[in-house]
Amino acid sequence: MLGGDPVIFVSVGSMLPFDRFVKAADDWAAANPKKPIFIQIGDGAYEPRHAPWVRIMPHSEYRERLTACTLFVAHVGMGSILQGLEARKQMLLMPRLASQREHTTDHQLHTAARFKDTPGLMIVDEVTALQANMTRLLKTPMKASDGIPRFASSTMTDRVAQFLMGRPVSNLNG
Repeated sequence: MLGGDPVIFVSVGSMLPFDRFVKAADDWAAANPKKPIFIQIGDGAYEPRHAPWVRIMPHSEYRERLTACTLFVAHVGMGSILQGLEARKQMLLMPRLASQREHTTDHQLHTAARFKDTPGLMIVDEVTALQANMTRLLKTPMKASDGIPRFASSTMTDRVAQFLMGRPVSNLNG
């Protein structure tokens, strides 16, 4: 395990910068200097001044930080959601917006709508809500989800195999 693991692990993922999100987490760290936080910032221009950070980390370190954290704060990316669910972490998520040039489309809004009722997962739209809920969820954590299995069920893999072999999905049982 990592020494002095953060209570909050913040991640932008590995694809695109998310400076608005990173700055929000860093501003929260400035206002809460005794709360351990670590930020993975990716290729963004904004570099935190109040919290330890790294651009990209090896996947093994990422998994360690995710496993050790109390609160996982991330963008609404499927990789982040699935890894957080798998690790059974309470998650606070904020979507990237095309209007802010944080992504090329607003597909994260659609992902947010799909996952908004998932136990242990909270989605916010604004920086102020992100910061307020970082504080609130440390004081009163959500019950984490029951998680998801690391591997797909045999029913799912059989369906995928049948699809790849050219059988129409509508002809599949189950």
